[in-house]
Amino acid sequence: MRRHADDIPRGERGLLHTYWLLSGYGLRASRALGWLAAAMLITITLLMGFGLPQESPKQEATGTVPPGGGSVTFEIEKDAPRNPTGNRFTDERFEKALNVTLNSVVFRSSGQDLTTVGTYVEMASRLLEPTLIALAALVVRGRIKR
Repeated sequence: MRRHADDIPRGERGLLHTYWLLSGYGLRASRALGWLAAAMLITITLLMGFGLPQESPKQEATGTVPPGGGSVTFEIEKDAPRNPTGNRFTDERFEKALNVTLNSVVFRSSGQDLTTVGTYVEMASRLLEPTLIALAALVVRGRIKR
């Protein structure tokens, strides 16, 4: 009833409404896990469509060898990831997107080169998806304590 009261600030009311929507006030684990699955599917779709580069950037090493021997100095350059063109929804891209998404659920960086959009999608999923897991864990904890 608190989220329906008129004397609550809008921010608090919005937070309570979001809490109800995502996990049913900590009483419905299936709701939190359903939202987690939906968030992961959206993340995978966005990464396949816009986040993974067309091809993995190749590293190029150049160096010079001083006359008469000595130490060699290398400079390693890597091209910036380019946005994909053509068919974006392939099995290989799905596998890479799934890997990035599963790593983001547990706060790990995938190490995959991503486009700018992909970087932001990964950052958002690294914030949202563990939060949904935590809401589901709170529901399970509440049921076990009863």
